[in-house]
Amino acid sequence: MTSTTKSRLSVATMTRIAILAAAASILFLIEIPIVAFYKLDLSNIPVLLGAFSMGPIPGVIILALKSAIGLLHSSSAGVGELADFVMGAALIIPASVIYHRNKSRKNAIVGMAIGTICMVIVGVLMNKWVMLPFYMGAFHMDMDGIIKAAGVAGVDSEWKLLLLVTGPFNLLKGVVLSIVTALIYKPLSPILHGKMR
Repeated sequence: MTSTTKSRLSVATMTRIAILAAAASILFLIEIPIVAFYKLDLSNIPVLLGAFSMGPIPGVIILALKSAIGLLHSSSAGVGELADFVMGAALIIPASVIYHRNKSRKNAIVGMAIGTICMVIVGVLMNKWVMLPFYMGAFHMDMDGIIKAAGVAGVDSEWKLLLLVTGPFNLLKGVVLSIVTALIYKPLSPILHGKMR
């Protein structure tokens, strides 16, 4: 392979990364309220598409660019973007690593399922140690205040909030992201692999 070909491939890859990061950043702005203060966004779909088509490292780069762009309009002093990056990585990395070991539909599904489980676990931990403490400090509330603000029947403790609301929400998010990605990856594959002429 000549240096010119490598350069073209590098430029093509960087172009796809930039386009997917831009798409992810736009989707990051669109949030659908689900439960309590949790909102669903589809911004990790372009990240998953990039990770499946180009590999885990480009996927993480797309995720990092999305989070960095999100800092420009952050309402959480960057804490929300940090949490989104960490939870996104928990989904993206296992899914793409498993898929790239043997590129098949089955491996893609298995990878996204394992990635979703990882995201649920990391999501609970990030909320426990990062997000909830941040919001308690930012709004001068104790945990009882956070639970009241969540307004979910039967949730009267931190662990109930984490296990009955945070966990299921991230499970739903992972399932939605996985289904949409599975449906659109094949039709978009030529574009994602730079094979359109």
